Amino acid sequence: MTTSVEQALSSFRERIAQIKSYEEALGVLYWDLRTGAPRKGMEARSEAIGMLSGQMFKLSTAPELGEWLTELEQEGNLGDLSEIDRRLVKETRKDYDRSVKIPPKLYQEYVVLTSQAESMWEEAKAKSDYPSFEPYLDKIITYNNQFIDLWGPGATRYDTLLDAYEPGMTTAELDQVFGGLREKLVPLAAAIASSPHQPERGFLKQTFAKEAQKKFSLFILEQMGFDFTGGRLDESVHPFATGLNPGDVRITTRYLTDDVTSALFGTIHEGGHALYEQNIMKELIGTTLCTGTSMGIHESQSRFWENVIGRSKPFWGRYFGDLQRHFPGQLDVGVEDFYRATNVVKPSLIRIEADELTYNLHIIIRYEMEKLIFNEGVKASELPALWNEKYREYLGVVPQNDGEGVLQDVHWSGGAFGYFPSYSLGNMYAAQITVTMEQEIPGFWGLVERGELLPIKAWLTDKVYQYGKLRTPSELINAITGKPLDPDYLVAYLEKKYSDIYKL
Repeated sequence: MTTSVEQALSSFRERIAQIKSYEEALGVLYWDLRTGAPRKGMEARSEAIGMLSGQMFKLSTAPELGEWLTELEQEGNLGDLSEIDRRLVKETRKDYDRSVKIPPKLYQEYVVLTSQAESMWEEAKAKSDYPSFEPYLDKIITYNNQFIDLWGPGATRYDTLLDAYEPGMTTAELDQVFGGLREKLVPLAAAIASSPHQPERGFLKQTFAKEAQKKFSLFILEQMGFDFTGGRLDESVHPFATGLNPGDVRITTRYLTDDVTSALFGTIHEGGHALYEQNIMKELIGTTLCTGTSMGIHESQSRFWENVIGRSKPFWGRYFGDLQRHFPGQLDVGVEDFYRATNVVKPSLIRIEADELTYNLHIIIRYEMEKLIFNEGVKASELPALWNEKYREYLGVVPQNDGEGVLQDVHWSGGAFGYFPSYSLGNMYAAQITVTMEQEIPGFWGLVERGELLPIKAWLTDKVYQYGKLRTPSELINAITGKPLDPDYLVAYLEKKYSDIYKL
């Protein structure tokens, strides 16, 4: 390696470390804003976040960074770099070419707007007051359209947003995948609805002490292998996970006193995200590769732990007794009854509380709405009516207010258009990975039934977690399963599980 390449690499690495430090500081500020920062400080905090984000953006789009990348990318130089540095150069180049097209002032304005919008969304959701939130959402859509124009649209305008969350994914591919899912899941849902073997859920409609829910959530996280010396659990309006670094991963959940399952499965879901972030190899710490490779792969882990494990019969064969002890006298039913009750398939309004099968229809609704916004020009003012109509069409239910309708998710307030498809992609990745896991881990379900979850975490660390962003989603799924993503695995998993529960 020549001296000039060594100097370029050293400067490049130092800049990446600076950017990562800004990311971590901003992560703390965002976490604080969502977990109890005083409301009166929201405007000033948003400005501070905007200022720091603007400085980070300038570092990540500076001309010298482009010069270092060009030097490192020259024929002969890239091959002299380590695997980590080669990947870091490639990922940074992609981000640089995308970001350098955005004027720093425009970016900073957008960050301030979304910070304010997320806080306003919380208030609007609580009051079911869409008109108070609509102006913020309208501006966020406008900014995203500006960004698309600057980046350059893909095959469709929405493709440009999708790529930020699932690299390489297109609307053409998603239309085919989601169309196939809808075609197979709707008849299955209909068969389930007509089955005479409907689970009883009445015993779940009680008042469950919040403190007992918290204790059980902490217990389950410990069983999963969550490292409390490198993470914490807090409460927020909408559950989320923030990986500041592998030694500081913070998750939140939402406790509902009339629903013991909401915080339970929400905590397991966010715990899946946390296991990913906590177990990235130490060599990636301090680099922008120290995170999940895509939101689809990230969601595969949260959905795997929440649904494949957390909603399985072997899991509750081991942990139902513990749950009963946390709520003495309240869950006096058999474990089979509890298992079936937590796997009821029923059209519902709230995505994060939906069953595994209809959950994908919630995602398809959001996906189709986002396509309409960016490909067809649908306005923020039209979204509540459009939302309600799609819920009537796809799920046969209609929100009574916007709090349980168009305002239920935080994502749009943060500008995360293109994120929602990741959840269903995560379901697909999880189902496919599970088949390989069952083959490679001896007595897989026996481990779950005995509460021996750490070998499963170790397998996932070896196959997924440790790599962070070092491997692409397609490289990971091919390396693990020997084939590209195949949605048929998800269909087979759902058909097998629910045919048993509903005796189809």
